[in-house]
Amino acid sequence: MSDRITLTGLRVRGRHGLYEFERENGQDFVIDAELELDLSRPARTDEVTDTVHYGELADRLAAIVAGEPVRLIEKLADRLVAACLADERVDRVRLTVHKPQAPIAHGFTDVSVTLVRDRVRNGVTATEAAEAAGAVEATEATEATEATEAAGAAEATGAGAATEVGGVTGAADPAREERS
Repeated sequence: MSDRITLTGLRVRGRHGLYEFERENGQDFVIDAELELDLSRPARTDEVTDTVHYGELADRLAAIVAGEPVRLIEKLADRLVAACLADERVDRVRLTVHKPQAPIAHGFTDVSVTLVRDRVRNGVTATEAAEAAGAVEATEATEATEATEAAGAAEATGAGAATEVGGVTGAADPAREERS
């Protein structure tokens, strides 16, 4: 799936962290969320009800960040991913929690955790389904190439060689078969 909705730089005050002072004072967290889903329907209908409303998504994510504290941003990221996958239309989520004010004794720009999660449908993730579809397409392309090469070789030698394409067998050149 290549269709995506991306929400970048959602800044929310939260009270997450290992240390008591982080929970007391709070700090800013920045969220980036990328949702993969089929956007062909909303592209046709032009209806917000046919897609993930990114304003409502931002509200849900902000409420989680501003809500109940956790010790690790990995746990916070997991909660946020679950909120994104709550919409059945979402196949895959890539979510990053940035903690730019983390208590690190050295100069740094950012520290972050990124989780990538696929929805499982019928025991298969979206990524596995895409990989399987790619493998089928690659196999079909290989079979078609081999059939074309065989037909070309038969034509070059003047033989009416039979070829098999996608499980169907036929003469490379039926007219040439009749002339032989």
